[in-house]
Amino acid sequence: MKLPNVELAQVRREKIVDYLLSQAHPDGRGKCLFFTRFGFRPETWELFADALIQHALDHDVTSQEQTIWGVRYIIEGSLRCPDGRSPFVRAVWFIGFADVAPYLVTAYPP
Repeated sequence: MKLPNVELAQVRREKIVDYLLSQAHPDGRGKCLFFTRFGFRPETWELFADALIQHALDHDVTSQEQTIWGVRYIIEGSLRCPDGRSPFVRAVWFIGFADVAPYLVTAYPP
């Protein structure tokens, strides 16, 4: 099963710049070190956002969990990176019960 409404998927600038690619964020630092090794940079955050959306298009949902706010979707598979490599990555997406578009929660190496 593909991520529902994947064509509407949203990745906010803040999620990339202030979290996934932030060395200052306490939870994002390790993710930053991982993703920057593959060529992702805060100044070109759109490339990372596009790669994460493509990741959702390329791979099926591996698990989903209903919460009191909506449904969390996990997608695992290779992520196309600027340096040409494709590491295995887990991405977490969420669709709230009142929403239609999925939005990225996080991404990391499993």
